[in-house]
Amino acid sequence: MIPGDIAAALGVRASGTWRPVPGGAAGSYATSLPFLMASEAGTEPAGIAAALAGRLRGEAWIEAACVTGGGYLTVTVTARALAGLAVRVTEAGAACAASDALRGTSVSAPSSDDPAWAPTWAAARRLVADAVTARAAECCGATLDIRPVRSASPCSAPAAAVAFAGTDAVRYALARSASARPEPTEGGLLVLGGLESPFFLVRYAHAQAASVLRWAGDLGVGRGGADEFRGELLSHPGELELLAALSWLPERVAAAARRRRPDVLARHVECLASRWLDCAEDHPALPFGGRRAPRDPAEASARLWLAAAAQTAIATGLRLLGVAAPPRI
Repeated sequence: MIPGDIAAALGVRASGTWRPVPGGAAGSYATSLPFLMASEAGTEPAGIAAALAGRLRGEAWIEAACVTGGGYLTVTVTARALAGLAVRVTEAGAACAASDALRGTSVSAPSSDDPAWAPTWAAARRLVADAVTARAAECCGATLDIRPVRSASPCSAPAAAVAFAGTDAVRYALARSASARPEPTEGGLLVLGGLESPFFLVRYAHAQAASVLRWAGDLGVGRGGADEFRGELLSHPGELELLAALSWLPERVAAAARRRRPDVLARHVECLASRWLDCAEDHPALPFGGRRAPRDPAEASARLWLAAAAQTAIATGLRLLGVAAPPRI
């Protein structure tokens, strides 16, 4: 959401030009947009970047804006603006991943993305890649052109893996495969337990976040209204890293759609899952978190908003990947 907010402040569509700042603090973003604008205007990117930076410095939610690398525009948002994503992502729901990056385009989408319908592993990967690409593209404003898919023989290798491990496990394994690698997916490897399994990790993280919110309700601990949210209380490095990962979700969805690379989205969901679990371990919201649990109700409230945002973002990513998000552990 933050890169999109900056683009909106500039009055441009800049999706696809944003990059993390190497070694930068959470809430720092760099864009190559000045180079694109300079090529069209026949001028130097540094001058355009300087003009854009000057305009952004007038925004209350911008901490700093400067020219780097001879023409890149690098922006750092305030800690309050970054923390505000806990509320914004939660309230946006599934729209937390939405953008207009592919508005006006049309994308072909299969009528089914069940890998058991594919005759070979290569066909299964194409089917899943097409389906995830289509869902991600639709999330970015594209329209879908649905094409029929025929069911293959129930004796195919993908069908056997689905029968052994389940549709979601096979679909996720195929989605996170970068490009069409020739080796088959072994069913036994898809159902490994523990956080070393990416499929288990993302689903467990969603269930754990959902459980925190359910436990809070059982204890009568509420997160309060958005107007009561105190973003400055989300100040620990782990919390800021999770917030930064949340801010990149729309860009990662757009990149997955534009490049037809579902693994880009899958690995970002894994990043969200890992950062949420680290955050929940080091900065728990509820009183059974031991000495690390907050004593201040306002801080507990802020952490519950962050838990809700993590659940929302992970659930949205899993839905786009075609995987169910378990509600509890």
